[in-house]
Amino acid sequence: MVKKLKLKEDCGCGTVADDCCGGLKKERHTSPDIIGGVESEAGDIPVVGTRLTLRDTLGSWRMRWGVGRYGYSIEPGIYAVGKPKRTSPVFVSANYKMSFDRLRKELSGIDCFILVLDTKGINVWCAAGKGTFGTEELVKRIKAVKLEKIISHKQIIVPQLGAPGVAAHIAAKKTGFKPIYGPVRAEDIPAFMKKGMKSDEKMRKVEFPFKERIVLSPIELVGSYKILLGAFVFLLLTNLLLKHGLNIQDAFLSFLPYLGAVLTGAVFVPALLPWIPGKSFAFKGWLLGLLYVSVIGNIFFPGSGIYTVWVLILPAISAFLALNFTGCSTYTSFSGVKKEMKWSIPLIVLSTLAGIVVSFISF
Repeated sequence: MVKKLKLKEDCGCGTVADDCCGGLKKERHTSPDIIGGVESEAGDIPVVGTRLTLRDTLGSWRMRWGVGRYGYSIEPGIYAVGKPKRTSPVFVSANYKMSFDRLRKELSGIDCFILVLDTKGINVWCAAGKGTFGTEELVKRIKAVKLEKIISHKQIIVPQLGAPGVAAHIAAKKTGFKPIYGPVRAEDIPAFMKKGMKSDEKMRKVEFPFKERIVLSPIELVGSYKILLGAFVFLLLTNLLLKHGLNIQDAFLSFLPYLGAVLTGAVFVPALLPWIPGKSFAFKGWLLGLLYVSVIGNIFFPGSGIYTVWVLILPAISAFLALNFTGCSTYTSFSGVKKEMKWSIPLIVLSTLAGIVVSFISF
């Protein structure tokens, strides 16, 4: 039976079951698009729509630019799509609203349930690496929503990108529900279901194409504001101390190469990632940053005494931002990132400090 339903204000998991909140009801969440409700032995379950609204689209754009990033989550718990029955499939998702929206959009025409884990507002891929999309949370959420009272079968569909965080055999042993890994991309779910919940090679392949890389650049740029602010303050101070006066125009013109270094690391490295030599992200950033310095130094500012400073500082900035991009990439592993940071961060710091010393000496 489908009926109009609103989430209880004191509920922290998206269902009206009394003990389903898991102690999370004080967290602030963004409300999903609730269009009704279905009855179950565990209580009424909210039904969400599959058509994304203008509000959803604008919310995604805000996230791309990092505006209100840590408040863009929904309440963990159980949701329904269409008119599910006890035999309907259950898909597992993160409570990052963009992940949830992407999933429900592709579930149009499929009567099912969505079990939303508390990933602290982090997407599936990153949450699996951090441990919030993990076995413990999956087990906890299954028990909290009383899934055994909602469905009659013993299978749940977990996104493949969440596999690093979920030990299927442990989850099955503790809950009785067997995790089945779905396709990498939500858009392949209809085909996955038609194949009897089986993924072919194409569905299993993890890719990171140009469009998906470049769409992440805005939030990388927003996150680099501290570097840009620090560079501008540094240039103001050198103007004030070494030129015996404060010249805003000179400081601004000197700032432009630093802005270019940020664009190199945050935009051009992600865009050209597969074609830049080397495996290390920091090395890729440094290499492209050095190329950038060579271009502006030899073409636009030939014979400039500041060239050595740029060689030491600007590629280091690009390298740092490229290293930061490892958190967005499907190319890397957690252990690989830690290993790269051990040698790259000290070199980036040393190169930057050397550039600062040379800049004072050169005046």
